[in-house]
Amino acid sequence: MQDQRAGPAKSKEKKRAKLTTVIIKAVPLTTKELRQKKSELRVERRRVKMGGDERAVAAPLLQQQQDGGGGDGERRRRRWWWGWWDGEEAAGQLAFAAPMVATSMAYYAIPLVSVMYAGRLGELELAGATLGNSWGTVTGIALMPWLNIRGVLAAKGLQKDKLDTGLSGSLETLCGQGYGAKMYHMMGVYLQASIITSAFFSVLVSLLWFYSEPVLIFLRQDPEVTRTATLFLRYSIPAQFAYGFIQCTLRFLQTQSVVTPLVVFALLPLVLHFGITHAFVHYLGFGYAGAGMSTSVSLWLSFLMLAAYVCLSERFKHTWEGFSTEAFRHVLPGLKLAIPSAVMVCFEYWAFEVLVLVAGLMPNSHMSTSIIAMCENTEAISYMITYGFAAAISTRVSNELGAGNVAKAKKALAVTLVLSLLLGVAFLLLLGLGHDLWAGLFSKSDAVISEFASMTPLLIGSVVLDSTQGVLSGVSRGCGWQHLAAWTNLVAFYIVGLPLSILFGFKLGLQTKGLWLGQICGLLLQNAVLLFITLRTKWERLELTMNGKEDGFVC
Repeated sequence: MQDQRAGPAKSKEKKRAKLTTVIIKAVPLTTKELRQKKSELRVERRRVKMGGDERAVAAPLLQQQQDGGGGDGERRRRRWWWGWWDGEEAAGQLAFAAPMVATSMAYYAIPLVSVMYAGRLGELELAGATLGNSWGTVTGIALMPWLNIRGVLAAKGLQKDKLDTGLSGSLETLCGQGYGAKMYHMMGVYLQASIITSAFFSVLVSLLWFYSEPVLIFLRQDPEVTRTATLFLRYSIPAQFAYGFIQCTLRFLQTQSVVTPLVVFALLPLVLHFGITHAFVHYLGFGYAGAGMSTSVSLWLSFLMLAAYVCLSERFKHTWEGFSTEAFRHVLPGLKLAIPSAVMVCFEYWAFEVLVLVAGLMPNSHMSTSIIAMCENTEAISYMITYGFAAAISTRVSNELGAGNVAKAKKALAVTLVLSLLLGVAFLLLLGLGHDLWAGLFSKSDAVISEFASMTPLLIGSVVLDSTQGVLSGVSRGCGWQHLAAWTNLVAFYIVGLPLSILFGFKLGLQTKGLWLGQICGLLLQNAVLLFITLRTKWERLELTMNGKEDGFVC
């Protein structure tokens, strides 16, 4: 009797196995064939039920059809597309990036307005203000934001038997991950620590600015222009402190996705700056010195607006709880990543500045220097727009990692890379179609405009590469990989890029094209390494939320 019962049971199992096989094989077929197979399935289902097997119902088999074979392939196709593009994510990043671009351009324009007013006083004043602004940008403005804003770290250990690791990361990394992990009270501490660090390094930069004259003369600058530039820098020293504090506050707000007020507190001081500069230069009798003073006044005005907004707004009652001495404990450990944060950007920035100096060693130095300077300014303007996307991806990645959402962090990265490539294509079209018009804004010389036109293909290539590396650098800040990015930039620009620029420009006789081609090689290597690091990272290991009963922290 048992054998007789076993026989029908085995037969029914074979029927179900056969049905399952039919379903799995049917899915990859065409729509018409799939319908036919489904019809056969219904017939087979009725036949099985008529045989008394109530367990062989259609629901589990249809679930197998949805989850197996071709259904899985369909999901894989959806996952691939979903991973590289998401309309809602893209719209959110564009809404975030646009205000950041406007904010950065406004702060970039404030010292330029001062240079413009100084230039109207005479050629010597124009040369001095231009040299002073350039030297100040290289040694302070470009250095301090990345050193202190992204370089404010905190270290807080848990019980040794639980975790013998401290927390280290930049303010952008820490506040972004802390906000995602809902560690709101620590964000105000990180902000205060960043301002302390910024003030310390601003003192060092101020000493350099005050005694810039012997340094610039050592670099073979004109003595009279050097004295004028040093005067401009000395009156701009307060602006250095204000700019560092502004950038710290911007990152504090940025990591909380507060961006619209940033535009207001940047554009309003810019508008007022025209009147302030005009008054200091012409009405108050300060003349050339008033140009540097006005920059300091306008930037401090902007910082005070931001500080009042943070202290008085109810929106930040959880992230800003007032001043705390705890911030001092998070300053010194922060220097471990503060310096790599600065070096990461400054290595690249200084490489382009060195390229201008190298161009001055060529036979036709006036032409070569002008062309390289025009290319550098074009690259800088394009990077400001890319910076908005870099800020967006840094915030998105750090927030999602702080909340433990690795998949969303990956998706945000993929969407930003697509947006950056589209941005590069837009620059390609603009430069390709309007290079003569753009060059005409810098020079009226037909020779310069013609030479710039011949450089346009190389410039387009560097702009596209710079747009993608800006996003990848933003990811590195969001994940706390500043030290890896710093080493990458060192190798890419100083061991590969600049030597190749000298080789192509001088030995191979390619002149300015060779100089820029070497930098493109450096950008290619930089993009390749950063992309490799990003793709090879085990993102699951970057889940940064601590769920214990102790005070959580980001590691």
